[in-house]
Amino acid sequence: MAFAAAYQVVARYIFDAPPVWTEELARRAMVWAGMLGASVAFRERSDPNLFPDREGMTGRSGMALALIRAAGVTIFAFPVLYYSLFGPGMSLARGFLGRSLDRSAEMMNIPMIWFTAAVPAAFAIIMIHVLADLASRLSVTEMGPGGEQEQRIA
Repeated sequence: MAFAAAYQVVARYIFDAPPVWTEELARRAMVWAGMLGASVAFRERSDPNLFPDREGMTGRSGMALALIRAAGVTIFAFPVLYYSLFGPGMSLARGFLGRSLDRSAEMMNIPMIWFTAAVPAAFAIIMIHVLADLASRLSVTEMGPGGEQEQRIA
């Protein structure tokens, strides 16, 4: 994204001949950066959330809040992932990604699926983070009698 934007600036103001594809490439790369950034923000808990103090909570209340968060994310993410793949009548060709296969970018001869795949990819990564968070909450670390860490399943 930065390369395409920098190249466009140099070509426009120094060579007075900006290539037409750089703006579109920068725009599409920004979509990928935004979606992947959203998944990182979710993992690092930098996103707005309903229970900001839940990280310090352990036991049943911490697990209950983790399950509420996981349910909320799943309720939102599942339809996005489902309709990214399937369209009406469970048709893969009519899903969000399937419809992007036949379309090309305006200035570049690249199928749009390379750009639209950012949405389901980011949501799939977020769902992996949800599952990892739940797995880490189920696994509780305690100190053993000799000072070594032991893992037990809660």
